[in-house]
Amino acid sequence: MLHTGALVHGLCVWRKKGGAFDVKMDVAIIGGGVIGCAIARALSYTMNNVAVIEAKDDVAMGASHANSGIVHAGFDAPPGSLMARFNVEGNAMFDALCADLQVPFTRNGSLVAAMGAEEEPALARLLAQGQANGVPGLRMLTGAQARALEPALSPDISAALYAPTGGIVCPYGLTIALAENAAQNGATFLFDAPVDAITQSADGFTLHMGARTLRSRFIVNAAGAHADEVSRMAGAEAFAIHPRKGEYMLLDKSEGGMLRATVFRTPSAMGKGVLVTPTADGNLMLGPTAQDVADKEDTATSAEGLAAIRASVTQTVPKVRLGRVITSFAGLRAVSGEDFIIQASKVAPGLVQAAGICSPGLTSAPAIAAHVVALLEGLGLDVTPNPYAVRTRTAPKPFRQMSWEERRAAIEADPRYGHVICRCETVTEAEIVRALEGPLPARSVDAIKRRTRAGMGRCQGGFCSPRVMELLHAHLGIPYPDITKMGGVSHMVAPRAGDETKETNV
Repeated sequence: MLHTGALVHGLCVWRKKGGAFDVKMDVAIIGGGVIGCAIARALSYTMNNVAVIEAKDDVAMGASHANSGIVHAGFDAPPGSLMARFNVEGNAMFDALCADLQVPFTRNGSLVAAMGAEEEPALARLLAQGQANGVPGLRMLTGAQARALEPALSPDISAALYAPTGGIVCPYGLTIALAENAAQNGATFLFDAPVDAITQSADGFTLHMGARTLRSRFIVNAAGAHADEVSRMAGAEAFAIHPRKGEYMLLDKSEGGMLRATVFRTPSAMGKGVLVTPTADGNLMLGPTAQDVADKEDTATSAEGLAAIRASVTQTVPKVRLGRVITSFAGLRAVSGEDFIIQASKVAPGLVQAAGICSPGLTSAPAIAAHVVALLEGLGLDVTPNPYAVRTRTAPKPFRQMSWEERRAAIEADPRYGHVICRCETVTEAEIVRALEGPLPARSVDAIKRRTRAGMGRCQGGFCSPRVMELLHAHLGIPYPDITKMGGVSHMVAPRAGDETKETNV
């Protein structure tokens, strides 16, 4: 079989790891993170055939699921840089973007705190940078003024830079929404498809993924931490991606009301420093650290990293109750130098680089997507609008956010709403089944988690994971030994003695 049998709006969602196929596309986007999915969405409004090729089993499996979810105001990047340009442009696009995709977004503002007079010159530098970058509404606050906005701040904070346009969004929720809207418009997604070779011919490129090949007129390299490898395979520019690990701690929702704004420390050469922020889902998040690592898959947390978070946070927000941590995690930022690499390749015609996109990549994503489409148009891609494309995504209201009247109506319409699977986050069977049948269907426990929040509460899936597995088995026919946490070899249970695990066409 060419595909897995999952046909959505006329497109193929390919997941099978084996088997040969060969197809032709206009644009192939390598990488299913927020950048790749934003570009796919933008291209899905044209008449082109677009494919997103992702090495793992779902979108948002790299930096796009393990970051702070901050929509940055734009004062950190040096004036004149791509980071500065796309940060400010992207920030201004978020209200309309999230309204169209029905993704929760809050402009909660951000504060950069100076812990004493010796740190205050850094605030003045950030203020000047932000003004040069065109960030609206920036202003300096005294320590007392900052505490008037956020009473939980330390009395040792002497001054702060306030940016009212800062915001918070769910990073993986946004990525999934971008991908689903692209899928609605006919974009094709290939999962479990690591690219191992790229060859170029007169009419474009051939991407090799084991026995599978995909031919495309154009390539967009949005491969995150692996973008340097993709560039080399395509015979394009040589650059190096250096993964920088950031560790985080997530606190229970009981702590989410402690702050409204995102609170940063003054930045260093390694990044924006450890922050304290409410999340789009009502938790409180602490982090990240910044540690350069060699392994592009190293997302392990460490005692040293978590200790560094605790030490920093207790200086800025001393009332944080660290006993309320429900999980910790780490993500990798794809650092390539002082700026993003976003350009049409000068040595591999037809390839566009969207590489080295670390923070503020999430904020910059919609602006980068528009720019990449313009670059492709400059290379000869016809960007005639698709008259049938839809720019909005309808997302049913989560059961946990419904009123009692709305819940009763939902249960009357679909009794599966009356069966709560995840008690911590009040996620119902109906919502999980919808995730299994949606425009970009979930096929693992964590893919369901990202779409519904089942398993993201206090018990971290201790109660609901077996029930989620039951639904994966019942609705998709996946044998229990083949059910994974996050694709690959992350099996949830071991096979019984004598059983043979068979590859499933899902």
